[in-house]
Amino acid sequence: MKSRNLTLIAAFAALLSGSAALVGPAMADGVVTIYSADGLHDGNGSWYETEFAAFTKATGIKVQYIEAGSGGVVERVAKEKSNPQADVLVTLPPFIQRAAADGLLQDYKPEAAAQIDGGTDKYRPLVNNYMNFIYNSAALSEAPKTYDDLLDPKFKHKIQYSTPGQAGDGTAVMLQIIHAFGGEDAGFGFMKKLQDNNVGPSASTGKLTALVNKGELHVANGDLQMNMSQMADNPNIKVFWPAGPDGTRSTFALPYEIGLVTGAPNADNGKKLIDFLLSKEAQSTVSSVALGMPARSDVKPTDANFSKLEETMKGVTVWSPNWDEALKKLPDYVKKWNEATGS
Repeated sequence: MKSRNLTLIAAFAALLSGSAALVGPAMADGVVTIYSADGLHDGNGSWYETEFAAFTKATGIKVQYIEAGSGGVVERVAKEKSNPQADVLVTLPPFIQRAAADGLLQDYKPEAAAQIDGGTDKYRPLVNNYMNFIYNSAALSEAPKTYDDLLDPKFKHKIQYSTPGQAGDGTAVMLQIIHAFGGEDAGFGFMKKLQDNNVGPSASTGKLTALVNKGELHVANGDLQMNMSQMADNPNIKVFWPAGPDGTRSTFALPYEIGLVTGAPNADNGKKLIDFLLSKEAQSTVSSVALGMPARSDVKPTDANFSKLEETMKGVTVWSPNWDEALKKLPDYVKKWNEATGS
């Protein structure tokens, strides 16, 4: 009888567990749910994996992690606006600005706010980062030196970049090319020519790395933190920045930004997770573990990875987009990109 009762109890517990799963995180007191753009959870022992485990150990709060492209996570939060499921959102510009403008983020001033440059009451930088391209170093003896080099017929069906308007890194490619070519007309004109070699759209940037590593692609886009962290498992990829018509190699900051979701079902837990990830202890491991740049100004890394990041970016000019303007222009830019590429 005891065995039978235990079986019934186990079955009832499983039923309750299943019901909780169907209801979602809104009913889970000891849970915090984070929707995040890809990149910080790549590989075993990733920064997210390490910090989530430390957070759970310190607070007893379990982290539920949902990953998608930069635009995808914002779209999911938007679709759930009437019944929010996420507590914390992490994504890249200009999608974090879109989330704030659409009322998807609520005000929250993290404990570390005074030590973090940039951001607003709705979101703050979590990990600093930069857009870049990657190439297969086994297939190519050196990186393409200029954007025009990417038009070489040898790259037919060997180039792919993530979709502007859907992926943060893909949107960054579009903005970078417009900047490098000195304006919209010249920028979209180049992307129209590049389409002869482009494989086609990709909603996720992270998935392109393995294709480049295997040689199915020779060139793709990415971001510095993600690609540097992927190199251990993808030894054939290398980072590069092609020069524009004026001979300048340039890039811009593309930070992971973090914010508290409006109507978060576990808002207090969300605040705790944000503060934990922005703590000095967590930020001190951003470069050594995640190969990103810490968001806190009072964290000064001395590890080998940080030195590698600085060395990689030597000779690359960093410019700053006006993200509010970029957000306003994004629908028109995406329309022009679709017209130029036939996508």
